[in-house]
Amino acid sequence: MKSKQKTKNMVLLALFGCIEIVLMLTPLGYIPIGPVRATTLHIPVILAGVLMGPGAGSAVGLIFGISSVIVNTLTPTITSFVFSPFYSVGEFHGGLASLVIALGPRILLGWLSGVMFNLMMKATKKVNASLLFSALISTFLHTTLVMLGIYFFFGSAYAAVKGVALSGLAALLLGVVMTNGIMEMVIGALIVLAVGRALMPLTKGYRKASSAN
Repeated sequence: MKSKQKTKNMVLLALFGCIEIVLMLTPLGYIPIGPVRATTLHIPVILAGVLMGPGAGSAVGLIFGISSVIVNTLTPTITSFVFSPFYSVGEFHGGLASLVIALGPRILLGWLSGVMFNLMMKATKKVNASLLFSALISTFLHTTLVMLGIYFFFGSAYAAVKGVALSGLAALLLGVVMTNGIMEMVIGALIVLAVGRALMPLTKGYRKASSAN
């Protein structure tokens, strides 16, 4: 029985990984909004976390992060240097900090979604509320961490290419959180709720094990 459940989880993990790649290769993954991109790639990451646990969420989050590096290297915008160490615009270059921003929050997104779902299930026993809460909070934290990374690692360079004073950068990044971030939160939460409920029976073994811990 454990072997059968393990096989199901591996199939689901591969499925979410493939969905990440498909989203990366199509306009559905990164949606241009002016000079920035809103994304839907956080959704499979959250689903992997809530359905199979923090480890699986982190693995799919890593794929999300790698896809961000690839997309911002091959099809860059003026701010792509903050996500890719292989891209530069004028005097501003990406570097190791670009990988931290591209990979760190995405891996943490998957881990947090799994942890928060487990905590909510233990506290409330309500699947719908746990799915919605996990998706909303983990997406918000993901967007916030990305913006904080940009502010602390590339503040001056980012402000320069965006044509704003450094003193106005915090307000600019907060605006991204309140626009792109909220849109990603709402879309992600609705899809995670619908798909998560549909796929939950396939991870019954994992859910029982988590509830017992």
